[in-house]
Amino acid sequence: MPLQSYDIAASFFNVVLDIFFREISPRGSHKIPKEGPVIFVAAPHANQFVDPLILMRDCQRRVSFLIAEKSMHRRYIGRMARAVHAIPVTRPQDLAKPGIGRIQLLNRKTDPTRITGIETAFTQQLTIGSQIALPMDYGSSEVKEIISDTELIIKKEFKDPNALDMLTDPEGTSYKCIPHIDQSQVYRIVFDTLKAGHCIGIFPEGGSHDRTEILPLKAGVTIMALGAIAMNPDLNVKIVPCGLNYFHAHHFRSRAVIEFGTPISITPDLVEKFKEGGSSKREACSKLLEIIYNCLKAVTVNTPDYETLMFIQAGRRLYKPAHRRLPISQIVELNRRFVAGYEHFKDDSRVQEMRKRVMEYNRLLKYHGLKDHQVNKLSMGGTRAAGLLFYRVMLLATWGILGLPGFILNLPLVIIARKISAKKAKEAVRGSSVKVAGRDVLATWKLLVALVVTPTLYGFYTFIVVLISFKKKWILKWKVFAPISTFCTLVTGSYVTIRLYESGIDIYKSIRPLFLSLLPWAKSSIKNLRTVREQLSTDITSLINELAPQIYHDFDAERIAQTVERTAIPTSSKSLFQSPIDWLDDRVFNWERQGETSEFDDAIYFLEKNNGSTSGRSRTSSWASGSSSRPRSRAPSGEHHRVEALTWLSRTTPFSELNRTTKIKSKDSEEDSGYHGDKEDENSLKN
Repeated sequence: MPLQSYDIAASFFNVVLDIFFREISPRGSHKIPKEGPVIFVAAPHANQFVDPLILMRDCQRRVSFLIAEKSMHRRYIGRMARAVHAIPVTRPQDLAKPGIGRIQLLNRKTDPTRITGIETAFTQQLTIGSQIALPMDYGSSEVKEIISDTELIIKKEFKDPNALDMLTDPEGTSYKCIPHIDQSQVYRIVFDTLKAGHCIGIFPEGGSHDRTEILPLKAGVTIMALGAIAMNPDLNVKIVPCGLNYFHAHHFRSRAVIEFGTPISITPDLVEKFKEGGSSKREACSKLLEIIYNCLKAVTVNTPDYETLMFIQAGRRLYKPAHRRLPISQIVELNRRFVAGYEHFKDDSRVQEMRKRVMEYNRLLKYHGLKDHQVNKLSMGGTRAAGLLFYRVMLLATWGILGLPGFILNLPLVIIARKISAKKAKEAVRGSSVKVAGRDVLATWKLLVALVVTPTLYGFYTFIVVLISFKKKWILKWKVFAPISTFCTLVTGSYVTIRLYESGIDIYKSIRPLFLSLLPWAKSSIKNLRTVREQLSTDITSLINELAPQIYHDFDAERIAQTVERTAIPTSSKSLFQSPIDWLDDRVFNWERQGETSEFDDAIYFLEKNNGSTSGRSRTSSWASGSSSRPRSRAPSGEHHRVEALTWLSRTTPFSELNRTTKIKSKDSEEDSGYHGDKEDENSLKN
């Protein structure tokens, strides 16, 4: 295909993502159709404008994303959106206005659709088809009939208990007026795009958020899919669910995993119901939306609250920690399977007691300033710990000195980015009813600020150098090479500083447990912490071994994942193609392998039989075979695994070929529930 502005923009964004993230790991990209119309539905929308960039990076297709129309009016975002052929959508909530007066529900049982106003002006602010929305996102309903300025009839009654409490309050409640928007033009553009065999990207939650679960999906994606086929019966539209999982999404040099699920095929009966209109159309949309939601749950991880997320992560680490290194894509998969088990047994008194003990253990770790994977390091002690501590402190000091100039030069950028992003996060929280702390906008604004400030700052430094060169008459000798060489030196120096920073942070976080292991007065506290962990690990393992067979029919407590030693490349061979920074990274990796276990290394797989078939090898999971189509920062691309983990599969079968769908023997759920994203500190994963 000819080069387009999309490809140029996508290449630029790939560089930006490689700088901001330490690693982006895709899974299941081999499932994406290579041709034909595709709708990518992604969730959770946890990182605002960064989410579509990650999807663009790994979907292997050109995608036109639906974007809020108000974002198109922002100077830089609008330009970037137009470069990648984004489709603007006017969202009704963006045009919402505070309602005059207050509203209440007088007859909750006998007349639940009649809303009464107190000093309201319904005839001026509302029309038939518009909506009234309650505070805190407790619900909205379409206006069916306006009787007067103080009385109207809604199409659907409010059923949420919180909404009813608000409406039945004697003083009433505040509300918002949401106008009706005709989206026919948007649907027409989408239909034409799909008819041409192109791809559409959409975040069906309707907006970004920083919650730990997927928000209710909007029905617009179902109208797009069913409507396109209804207008073009020969069109074979596929819907590909995309799960976005981050390890501290807003942190610089963090990690992310994007997982593509099995494409959803739209059945003819749904299309026929959609064509019938009325209740049949709503039924078809509702059924397809439910399918999409379940498929998104299968590629994401969802928990009802942050505390549950912490419990799941701790439980996954404590269950027979085997001190092995696994890629973050497998960490996400493990978390998802643990969530499935927890959701099934969360009312069991033993599980509730275990949750209480695990949370107490987490508080104990926080008191000591340690991570779970660092507890075993506390037993080192003696000469070895002292020597390793001295070596790491000296190395950290050396790296600090080397990186200090770059850090000072880039300090203004860091300060400005943090200040502006924090300000934008507060504004986002004030303007949204679903955001918790506005963390979903932090990474976006850090990137936007960096894209503007970095060239400006480096241009200023270049100007200073050229000015000094002119005064010293160096400019006569260097001529045009003076500003070019200065700018290139700044860019290269900044890259080296970034690599030194991330490796230095890893070493810095490993110093505390070594230091504690040398303190005589801390020995009793350390011994108690290790005892608590060992007992908790034994108890949680016993509990899982007892409960797991009830939902995983192939569970076998005696079969665990084992690791084949990493195939070593001779040092002499490595030196032929390793840069100094890569050599330093390799040294850090070797330290982690020599007793310095990481949070990647504590996993047991819950895998189900797949009747002898495999799902195929993903291009993006080629680490299992020692090859990679894209350079991956510090990922063990040459590492192989043997699978013995609670499954009948052969030991020689790579992880990329394992069946990723686990069915629960439950009447209530047929899907593997997950959660929104792993919130563990990404740097701690390497210590």
